[in-house]
Amino acid sequence: MVEKRESLKYFSIISTFFVATIMISNTVATKLFSLGPLIFTGGILIFPIAYIFGDILTEVYGYARSRKIIWTGFIALIFMSLIYWLVGLLPPAPAWPNQEAYVAVLGLVPRIVLASIIGYWAGSFSNSFVMAKMKLWTKGKHLWIRTIGSTIVGEGVDTAIFVLIAFWGIVSGGILILVIISGYAFKVAYEIIATPITYKIVGFLKKAEGIDVYDTNTKFSPFNLN
Repeated sequence: MVEKRESLKYFSIISTFFVATIMISNTVATKLFSLGPLIFTGGILIFPIAYIFGDILTEVYGYARSRKIIWTGFIALIFMSLIYWLVGLLPPAPAWPNQEAYVAVLGLVPRIVLASIIGYWAGSFSNSFVMAKMKLWTKGKHLWIRTIGSTIVGEGVDTAIFVLIAFWGIVSGGILILVIISGYAFKVAYEIIATPITYKIVGFLKKAEGIDVYDTNTKFSPFNLN
């Protein structure tokens, strides 16, 4: 591991954007929309960006730091869902006619919340683990292979878990498969197209922070927060 400076100027910024995109994408993921013959969840517009930030965190700052941020996002999702639910239980004011609309959009059906949280947790850790391991295998070369390879695994796990838990029994099996394939293909394509931007951000951060972590001695258990 390259020796790091005492302070990391951009780590908190990247981490904040990562958690923010996770929370926003899960808020809008309850909506399904069609684009031609394909069907997506609303979160498709922003969720791939979270994985780009996840790749950047792991590539520059290492798996151990990324693990803490993933857990931060996990707790934030639970807190957000709890607040949405509690506010939905409050009696609406007589002059406010939008209770049903609120419940429909932000009431968050329990299975949607469960799908979001489990999918995020499993997908993010899969992505970060593959990213860190591939960096060791490639000796830090070929960043594009690592970003795309980790996305193929992480987004695959996340998409399949979320769609199956959230929409099983609600839509037909054919639609279910179409949603998974559509979302997965879009997210991987998104990562490929964004690769040049990822390269520039990673290069800038490594130089600005004076850090380039290789997880040679890292314990990869998601539950080890040291």
